[in-house]
Amino acid sequence: MQQSFTMIQDTINEDFRAVLAEQEDTEVVMALLTETAEWLQSQGSSQWSALLEGEDSHDTVGAILRGDVFVFKKGADVAGMVILMRKPSAWDVKLWGRRAHAEDGAVYLHRLAIRRKYAQTGLGRSILDWATQGIQFDDKHTMRLDCGADNATLNAFYARHGYTFVGEIEGYSTYEKSLVSN
Repeated sequence: MQQSFTMIQDTINEDFRAVLAEQEDTEVVMALLTETAEWLQSQGSSQWSALLEGEDSHDTVGAILRGDVFVFKKGADVAGMVILMRKPSAWDVKLWGRRAHAEDGAVYLHRLAIRRKYAQTGLGRSILDWATQGIQFDDKHTMRLDCGADNATLNAFYARHGYTFVGEIEGYSTYEKSLVSN
């Protein structure tokens, strides 16, 4: 695993520590994603439902091995996670087209997830902010993400946090934000 980032801030909300996920974190990370997918389904959303059928379009296990997954711990408990891909996935290329390539200067944010017992603590917002201010990636100047275009709450969340709406493709909104230079 090649380290191409500098952790600027490893503590958020005074209680949570940001760490690079390691192979032994795989089971708990996948359980967190499944828990989130089940909760989304209980709320009437089909977002991440493929995870419940064993499909992972973002290859989380591979992302852990590549060093693209960060977990946020309270003590030994994994409270949240995010994937920060330094190279676009096939999904990203589908949504971003020719703008997405290995030398595009972007980090692709996927699977920001919070364990339900830490919901409503501001952890999700803090992880989103940390991704652009608490970590610096070599040769990267832009953070990109996507979400369902029909999820007004999530679209508003990203807009409130400084992400610029780029467009909509196949039912997904795309957003980007400049990374803080340190």
